[in-house]
Amino acid sequence: MTDRIVSWHPNPSKPKFTPPPGAVDAHCHVFGPMAQFPFSAKAKYLPEDAGPDKLFALRDYLGFSKNVIVQASCHGTDNSATLDAIAKSNGNARGVAVVDPAISEAELAKLHEGGMRGIRFNFLKRLVDDAPKDKFLEVSRRLPKGWHVVIYFEADILEELRPFMDAIPVPLVVDHMGRPDVTQGPDGADMRAFRALLDSRSDIHFKPTCPDRLDGNGDPWNAFAEAVAPLVADYSDRCIWGTDWPHPNMQDNTPDDGHLVDMIPRIAPTVELQRKLLIDNPNALYWAD
Repeated sequence: MTDRIVSWHPNPSKPKFTPPPGAVDAHCHVFGPMAQFPFSAKAKYLPEDAGPDKLFALRDYLGFSKNVIVQASCHGTDNSATLDAIAKSNGNARGVAVVDPAISEAELAKLHEGGMRGIRFNFLKRLVDDAPKDKFLEVSRRLPKGWHVVIYFEADILEELRPFMDAIPVPLVVDHMGRPDVTQGPDGADMRAFRALLDSRSDIHFKPTCPDRLDGNGDPWNAFAEAVAPLVADYSDRCIWGTDWPHPNMQDNTPDDGHLVDMIPRIAPTVELQRKLLIDNPNALYWAD
């Protein structure tokens, strides 16, 4: 694997929607720079550099104030690139790490000092070779106070994962709602199953994100808006939003980040919902201290 890929829009449009002051882009990533932070030998893709300078310039352009930087799978369990971006954010970024389950308490404490506030478990087989549930559970019991677990999976394995998620002793955040088929509509089987998960415990948050990944009908992603708006309305205290920039593996269907931001008022049409989605909920998870 030698060809490096670009998965982000070279010239995103300016959003029509203006995020409220203090808004958080609560799901984004950094890639490299590779010369300073080499990619994992196990990486399933080799991206061009998309470092903190680009991320923070986009944040300002789109009208956001803070970022939550999620460790990208291409960097494996070496969180150096994410920690570097957090350190360069002037306090305006926090992060989610990917760790070896055997990580020590001292190493977890260093991650906390560096701005991490959670760890991510990835169950997408096309991105990771091994997802040991028993080891994941063990490390989830040793997390620093106030941390949570971010989990990424596809809808077809939700029921299989339910016992595992039930056993995690800290709050959960589900990436991209567990990738439901939004074309089924708000009452489709995937969305009903996801609502059942949310109803099973009150400390599960979710990200109503990535219409570009979930709505095969394409921009303006009307099926996504129709399916997701009722979920945000019904679980307004448990949702956080992010761009997913630089959109890993989306090089063949690169979304316009301005259009992604303009999805916000379609799934959160009131000022109150927008404040919860973009300010209150992410700050409670990532800046409680």
